[in-house]
Amino acid sequence: MDFNDGYVSKEHLELHRSAAESVDPVSVSPLQLSPPKSPKSPKSPRSPKAQVKGSNLSPKHYKQSHSSKDGRPKKGGSGGKGTWGGLLDTDDGNSLDPNDPNYDSTEEYDDLTEKKKNIALEEYKKKATIIVEEYFATDDVVATMTELREVGKPEYSYYFVKKLVSMSMDRHDKEKEMAAILLSALYADVIHPSQVYKGFTKLVESADDLIVDIPDTVDILALFIARAVVDDILPPAFLKKQIANLADDSKGAEVLKKAEKSYLTAPLHAEIIERRWGGSKNTTVDDVKARINNFLKEYVVSGDKKEAFRCIKDLKVPFFHHEIVKRALIMAMERRQAETPLLDLLKEAAEEGFINTSQMSKGFSRLIETVDDLSLDIPNARGILQQLMAKAASDGWLCVSSLKSLTIEPEKNTIQENVARSFKMKTQSIIQEYFLSGDIFEVNSCLEQENNKHCGELNAIFVKKLITLAMDRKNREKEMASVLLSSLCFPPDDVVNGFVMLIESAHDTALDNPVVVEDLAMFLARSVVDEVLAPQQLVDIGTQCLSQDSIGNKVLLMAKSLLKARLAGERILRCWGGGGSSKPGWEIEDVKDMIGKLLEEYESGGDIREACRCMKELGMPFFHHEVVKKSLVKIIEKKNERLWGLLKECFDSGLITMNQMVKGFGRLEETLDDLALDVPDAKNQFGFYVEKAKNEGWLDSSYCFNNAIENGKC
Repeated sequence: MDFNDGYVSKEHLELHRSAAESVDPVSVSPLQLSPPKSPKSPKSPRSPKAQVKGSNLSPKHYKQSHSSKDGRPKKGGSGGKGTWGGLLDTDDGNSLDPNDPNYDSTEEYDDLTEKKKNIALEEYKKKATIIVEEYFATDDVVATMTELREVGKPEYSYYFVKKLVSMSMDRHDKEKEMAAILLSALYADVIHPSQVYKGFTKLVESADDLIVDIPDTVDILALFIARAVVDDILPPAFLKKQIANLADDSKGAEVLKKAEKSYLTAPLHAEIIERRWGGSKNTTVDDVKARINNFLKEYVVSGDKKEAFRCIKDLKVPFFHHEIVKRALIMAMERRQAETPLLDLLKEAAEEGFINTSQMSKGFSRLIETVDDLSLDIPNARGILQQLMAKAASDGWLCVSSLKSLTIEPEKNTIQENVARSFKMKTQSIIQEYFLSGDIFEVNSCLEQENNKHCGELNAIFVKKLITLAMDRKNREKEMASVLLSSLCFPPDDVVNGFVMLIESAHDTALDNPVVVEDLAMFLARSVVDEVLAPQQLVDIGTQCLSQDSIGNKVLLMAKSLLKARLAGERILRCWGGGGSSKPGWEIEDVKDMIGKLLEEYESGGDIREACRCMKELGMPFFHHEVVKKSLVKIIEKKNERLWGLLKECFDSGLITMNQMVKGFGRLEETLDDLALDVPDAKNQFGFYVEKAKNEGWLDSSYCFNNAIENGKC
């Protein structure tokens, strides 16, 4: 019962007094309390001086008490209106009472404001995610800027920066480049510089969380920061300021160090950083081809030659006008109704000097060289092309004598053409999907379905298509193509025929890929190192290159030169970085050290699944022969076959191919003499494990090593 609600019992009053008197006087409020009034004078007013400190009522408005008990605070500070209650009160209610004299309306306002802010931020996050997804799908910078302006909430723009970068980090180079371009477009115009700064700060701070889902977080985020500095949307001082706020062992600190040391201090770092994800300022060949296609289609519809010539001028690539000729002719062959306007365009372009004679001849020559492939899509392509050449020659804008002869060959089997055409289309989609997923088993499965008779011609077509698509991409895809080629186990003759087809079309490929000789030579050399081809088969390919000055002959000479170099095997294996990775390759010694540690950890009681996972994460399937070699060395040295179980699991799961298994046994055989210095019976043990591997199906039954031959066992 509160004291201000009326009378209290004598027992309650005595209990309260005894409790108040036992309290330390120092801890009691220093308020001067007057003794209670006599019950005989209940109407006597309280003195204003006895008013409780902190009351909002002035003495003038203070009401008289109608109770026989005094309503002023008792000893110890409890009781009475407007007081803080007793010292021992435990009421911890959190609700705010507006009638409370101590009620502060700003507290309730702050709570409501905080809730509103949280709700607004959550709504902004959802909208930001949708905008980023749409931008990646449309690549429309202007529309994205408009949407972001409509959303408003500039105080949350830092979250958009963080979301844009983090979502692109888990995607391809295309999206990373798009994110960098959008940030430059939004900077200062839509997003305030301080918000960009805050967004990157949040990204660095969350690096430890991001790396859980994105293993390459350190490298990718470091490159984003370096790109932001190069694009002038982050000050260089950002790195030093942020690293001072982070723990030395945090991933964020590692990101900033890598951005500084690996990117921003490198020679010509600006050019390297801007082109790392494909570049935005340099026009690519694909961009030019797309623009040519677009204006040719518009011309066919509108017939406006002046506009077409303006587009040719705007391209500013006179050395590439042969592509206009080639694409115009292909379009005329595909759409016969467009033949006349397209030939008129080429004729006037030649007469007015928009396309010179050399480029015109080169365009026709390129089409002649690829007419066989074109025949798969356009029936009687040779006959149609011959008619077009005759019309151009008769009109005087083409010199036929400068071109290769084009004879109409007898029609091939229509069924075979249909099969080849269908296989080419499906092959392209299989390879493109492989470049995205890296799933070799899926490629094997698809090829089994599409080429269930294991036709050699179709295998050769696949080899050609695989390497052609890889040469037009980055080192990552080139490495993946070589790894796939060594894993498919095609008959060597089919691979040879595939390379012959590549060399025959090398002259045409060189027009789009200036380094085709180097690329093809490296693919050939890599195939020999991976034992997909035997060195002798380079001679078979060479017989197809009759001219000493041909591109094919240059490819072969360079491939042989690469294979003769010192430590050729290791250098060729590292030529594209290794393991289908876009980042620079591991040093060979580092890889060997990692493999050694992996095997030691497994041997000391590790989990076989964890060991296999680590091998996959190493990302160098072409180097798994080193796993085989090191495992055999440990087995022979320690006479412990625990690692044999790991090799069995790797082979059964397809992680280590037979090619890599054979190579691993072969590498150990080459060093047996050195191993025998430490393990006297190393050769005998090796012979035993060779036979055991044959029984397991890891090695071909024809595999033998020198010691077994000497003992008459082979």
